Formats: sequence, C-alpha cells, structure tokens
Amino acid sequence: MRLASATLTADRFAPATRRHLGAPGLRAFLHIAGLWKLSEVERLRILGLPPRSTYHGWVRVAEAGGDLSLPVDTLTRISAVLGIHKALRILFETEAEALAWLRGPHAALPFAGQAPMALAASGTQDGLMLVRRFLDAARGGLYIPPNEADAAEPWADEDIVIA
Repeated sequence: MRLASATLTADRFAPATRRHLGAPGLRAFLHIAGLWKLSEVERLRILGLPPRSTYHGWVRVAEAGGDLSLPVDTLTRISAVLGIHKALRILFETEAEALAWLRGPHAALPFAGQAPMALAASGTQDGLMLVRRFLDAARGGLYIPPNEADAAEPWADEDIVIA
C-alpha cells in the first residue's frame, strides 16, 4: 500500500495527469467563481496571476471540452477553492450565508478583521490554503468566533436539553 501512495504522489505532477485534471478542474473553478461573484482580477489572483490572455485561452479550451494541461501550482489553487467551497456548503445552510461569511469582515486571528476572500484572493497560495485550513478546522469542530454573518446568539447551558 505504501508503494501505491508514493506512485500517486509522483503521478500528480505527470503531464498526462495534469492534462486529465486541467479542463474539468477549471470548469469547476469557473462555476464556483460565478457563485462567489468573483471579479476577473480576483479570479486571476486566485489562479496565481496568469496573464489575462493565458487565462482566457484556458477558459476557451476548458469550455470547449478540450485537453488542458495546467501548471501544478494552478491545479493546487483550484483544489484549494474546491475545498473551500465544500467546507462552506457543509458549514452554512445557504449559498447566501456562505458568501456573506466569505465576503464579510472576520474577527478571527488569521483574518485580522478583513474578509476571508481578501486573503484567498491575495495572490498567494498561502492565503488560499489558510482559508481552506481554517474552514476545515471549523468542519472538525473548532470554534469560529462570531462574524457579522452570524445572526444567532450563542446558546446558554439552560438552552441545551438532553432527552
């Protein structure tokens, strides 16, 4: 089993793997970018600042269903966006609540009062991964300090009833 894991890790950098994942990954990213109402500048920053002509060429090929070999860094960034989207769908009931959390200022230490989207669209892979790790921790039960998107008051001990 250990050998299979090492082989998979090495294969993710192979041109054939990148070509296999490129177009579907970019189409998924474009769908999420639409849901999140990302501007072109935010899209470019999240993808690692490719030239606009390169980005638009990728979009044309992906939307036409062609083969697209994206750089490993770009695929990693798309993977982070997919993870953020999944976590938001788990943590929030509606897309509007998820978007409010993503776009609103947040008091948690990693965000320092800015919106998580500002960190995600900063242009660095670290910013994207920090937002993803924060949400993954929240999915695992780590407490997230209240945000302006959180309308509910915290429960008191007397509110919890065990039947």
